[in-house]
Amino acid sequence: MTPAAASQAPPLSPSEAVARPDRDGAGASAAGPRVALAHDWLTGMRGGEKVLDAIAAMVPGAPIHTLIHVPGSVSPAIEAHPIVPAFTSRLPLARRLYRHFLPLFPTAVELFDFDGYDLVISTSHCAVKSVIRPGRARHLCYCHSPMRYAWDQFPWYFGRERLGALSDVMRPVMRHLARWDTATSGRVDRYVANSQYVAARIRRYYNRESAVVYPPVDTEFFQPTGEPPGEFCLVVSALVPYKRLDLAIAACRLAGRPLRIVGTGPEQVRLQREAGPEVEFLGSRTDAELRALYSMAYAVILPGVEDFGIVPVEAQACGRPVVALNRGGAAETVIDGVTGRLVDEDTPEAFADALASLAGLGLDPAAARAQALRFSPSVFRDAFAREVDRLLAEPPVAPVSRW
Repeated sequence: MTPAAASQAPPLSPSEAVARPDRDGAGASAAGPRVALAHDWLTGMRGGEKVLDAIAAMVPGAPIHTLIHVPGSVSPAIEAHPIVPAFTSRLPLARRLYRHFLPLFPTAVELFDFDGYDLVISTSHCAVKSVIRPGRARHLCYCHSPMRYAWDQFPWYFGRERLGALSDVMRPVMRHLARWDTATSGRVDRYVANSQYVAARIRRYYNRESAVVYPPVDTEFFQPTGEPPGEFCLVVSALVPYKRLDLAIAACRLAGRPLRIVGTGPEQVRLQREAGPEVEFLGSRTDAELRALYSMAYAVILPGVEDFGIVPVEAQACGRPVVALNRGGAAETVIDGVTGRLVDEDTPEAFADALASLAGLGLDPAAARAQALRFSPSVFRDAFAREVDRLLAEPPVAPVSRW
């Protein structure tokens, strides 16, 4: 969402105005609930921060509690809110190596003070879903994923190939965090998942049901530019192991198509060493540059499993097809044979075959854009407001405190 659009967003609930808490967090208003926000960390504008941006626009002035804050790293709309950083934000090298402080995050989130608030909204993929609310308050968690580092993504972040012998030290630490993550799942009154895929994970790890509200995608900004599509394929991703950029590189080599990669990350040096001259690493790009790249791409590739995946929706909003692994959120946003191809096997050969098949499908860019409009900011705001209304209409229950 652009800052201009965010500033015009409606209040949190159609039925209640949202109060602005005072500097001590205890401001009161007869007009509506006093709201506080919580977000794992503010270190860049990725998909989770775009969701936070949309929610923050619905609760003007609500403070944002976070484990790590790097000033200037997120949108001006988010920075305009009072930011309440945890003590972990002041630790040495925390801005760059914040994931190394995972064992401290349970203590940090339990030290946040929400006295004076009636509603806590957390947007979480790590730890802030486990904040402790006061007895009168409600807690709604917009969950991007149960703590991914402690569950299925341990090898990507803490495996031996990345940390060597230190991996053996991290394994019991992550097992402890996984138990804590499950044991504190009752601190949330209502879960909202960002996809059916994540809803299933919440059911599996937390034994809780959740509504699904898909993240907002700025479909007004991302639209076809009128440029004719070219021959290159495009990947837009952080350069980290689980994104499977190596798979996209190998697939394009087999398909005989040049590949452009937008994004930065710790895997860049390794990927550049393995890639040939047909692969161009573009680094970070502005939204306007990204929109032009989407519009000119032969296809956009999503080789990894995403909880939701905003990139495929942005690409479809620009009228371009997507070739994605048939797992995770992409299976809910890409229509196989209509707006792209869903690939069942995570092999270069399967992706190369899917890329080759696009030319014979006669895909309609208008169909891709129509699919993307299902995930517009207005759809998100209405659906999220309904979930908040449902929570506020329920009788309060006693909060679950410390583990």
